[in-house]
Amino acid sequence: MSVHFIGAGPGAPDLITVRGLRLIRSSPVVLYAGSLVPREVVAEAGADLGVEARVVDTAPLHLDEIVEEIRRAHGAGSDVARVHSGDLSFYSAIAEQMRRLEALGIGYDVTPGVPAFAAAAAALGHELTLPGITQSVVLTRTAVRASPMPEGETLETFAATGATLAIHLSINNLARVVRELTPVLGPDCPVAVVYRASWPDQRIVRATLATVRDAMRREGITRTALILVGRALDPSRFEDSRLYASDHHHVLRPAGQG
Repeated sequence: MSVHFIGAGPGAPDLITVRGLRLIRSSPVVLYAGSLVPREVVAEAGADLGVEARVVDTAPLHLDEIVEEIRRAHGAGSDVARVHSGDLSFYSAIAEQMRRLEALGIGYDVTPGVPAFAAAAAALGHELTLPGITQSVVLTRTAVRASPMPEGETLETFAATGATLAIHLSINNLARVVRELTPVLGPDCPVAVVYRASWPDQRIVRATLATVRDAMRREGITRTALILVGRALDPSRFEDSRLYASDHHHVLRPAGQG
């Protein structure tokens, strides 16, 4: 018996990975974070087994209750698909679940998913790194009711690098985001807020640090939105990448070819 931690992607059912869907179809027990994962993502639970899977929305459950569901499935010898939104490598809260499973001697594996920032960039039609503008993306958040941010991990510090900022879990902290970033990046710095990237009700708000608060008040968006900030979002000009330059040679395109 194994627990399969699965990144479901940003929301669209067809953005889950082939592996993730296969594990859902082959698991008799499926636990999914229903507040962020559409039911359609787990609609095929147990289909490859020819049985009706036990499908549990864990949104109203606390950690002990989730682990108890897994413990019971383990006792019955049933695999569990534990489905979270986005990708599991950050802000997924799987670390404490894995720690509990290790203490119980229950095996697990991890299947990555399409992260929300990638879905947001796709919706915007933007590359988040551009030659001569920025070559880095910082994934971060601000502290509201969640765990506090470690000392030194501040928006001002990250902004000073010139990286594109993908600020998660912070739409209700927008005033602070604007207040901390404006002195570093300037009021004209481009901002894009993507609400429920890839969902049918996806919305995009394009603004600047000076205008984004008014724009969001008009939209009435208060949750499930990603804030992107940086010059790559509205470049006036940028250099071509060296990757496809005619004078850029590498092992697959040696000098003298073409």
